[in-house]
Amino acid sequence: MRSKVHPPDLPGVERSPLHCENADVEAHEIAVVLSQPTRARLVALLRESNGPMATAELAEKAGLHPNGVRNHLELLFEAGLVERSQSSHRRGRPRDEWTIAESGRFEDPAAASSDLVRWLARAYPSGRHGLRRIESIGREVGLEMRIETGSDPKLDFISALRRLGFRPEEEEREAGFNCRLGTCPYREAARENREVVCSLHRGLTRGLLESVDPGFRMLEFEPRDPDAAGCLIGVGVADDKG
Repeated sequence: MRSKVHPPDLPGVERSPLHCENADVEAHEIAVVLSQPTRARLVALLRESNGPMATAELAEKAGLHPNGVRNHLELLFEAGLVERSQSSHRRGRPRDEWTIAESGRFEDPAAASSDLVRWLARAYPSGRHGLRRIESIGREVGLEMRIETGSDPKLDFISALRRLGFRPEEEEREAGFNCRLGTCPYREAARENREVVCSLHRGLTRGLLESVDPGFRMLEFEPRDPDAAGCLIGVGVADDKG
């Protein structure tokens, strides 16, 4: 899996006390820290970044004052959710740079996806540009997800959906297959911001399919009422994979 954080033995990386002493941060503690939308947004920006981001850069992207962003980052750092390093290649005083923490909470996107959905539902407004960005984040998560591979990519995909809590049921279709989802593990977040949650789920599904088998293509994605579930994913299979 591609890593976006500094390896533990790199110099200049400061680890939070909570991360050092207890990698398994309790879910309720994380929820308290991320219940503030700005902190959820900062985590989302770092999660989609290709490398460390400076405080000023995060502030610019979030449209906030650097001092306020620095305070939020300190709380995320204390909770073990981000890591801090200092750049040394520029003149003057070294600046703080931030990455998502290399902890069990973020090593496996499958384990963290439900939290990610909830944070993004709070952090991002609806709107065409925002939804495209959310779908792109979801695709990246799907591409990075750890897949238990076997002899049948279709079963690998269905198993991955089960791990995420969707309870998929396979349906046959010409040159492919459908998955009808028996439950929505994101329903609570969807009640807050359904457009964002469904966009993230669409991107995650697309990335997951690409990761499982390059011959898979998402032909349909029909979201339904999250409380009733029943969302439909239609998958096309390339001829040489049929």
